Amino acid sequence: MTNCHQLKMVAEDGKMRLTDVADPETLLRIVQSVPSPKAEPIKLWLAKVGYERIQDINDPARSLDRAREYWKQHGRSEKWIQQRMMGQETRNKLTDYWKDHDIKGEDEYAVLTNIIHQEWSDISVKRRKAIKGLKTQNLRDHMSEAELIFTALAGLSTRAIAESTEATGMTENAEAGKKGGGIARKARVDLEQKTGRRVVTGENFLPPAQRKKLKSQSDE
Repeated sequence: MTNCHQLKMVAEDGKMRLTDVADPETLLRIVQSVPSPKAEPIKLWLAKVGYERIQDINDPARSLDRAREYWKQHGRSEKWIQQRMMGQETRNKLTDYWKDHDIKGEDEYAVLTNIIHQEWSDISVKRRKAIKGLKTQNLRDHMSEAELIFTALAGLSTRAIAESTEATGMTENAEAGKKGGGIARKARVDLEQKTGRRVVTGENFLPPAQRKKLKSQSDE
């Protein structure tokens, strides 16, 4: 009960009433303690996931293979998967730089990421996710190949500039982010002018039912 709290949520009668809630970790711990055969499938799933995690620790390449297989199952092309993984490597190198130069925690990473993203795409990460109809999903998992490429270019340019100036702390790294994002923005605008097509779009890889619901909501 220490980790369970009450929040007001819409009840069956339509009124806001206090409801017991818990985060995912607590809910899974509760499931583990339930002495019922009905909970057994979830317990088996937890054991499987735990074992896979141990395998990944012993052999990190397995997690990459698992990610590749996941994307394949969700209809991504080999070309998209390759670009996604290359983009992730670029992202990891940038965050490694930030970590070693006085950028502390996910909150500051998110601020810098938003600066870079808004600079190259002219739109914030939050707004971009809303346009694509995303909530908890990873934005990069719903980018087109072109979007992934320009995101990677912005990140690569940011790290190169930060390294050349030995940027340290939020102010200096934010400035590097603006310059790096600006390089990708110039390339994006040039491509759009030559092709007549926008790079940044509302397209996503959500299941058909979710895409249909999103479209109907936007039409309203």
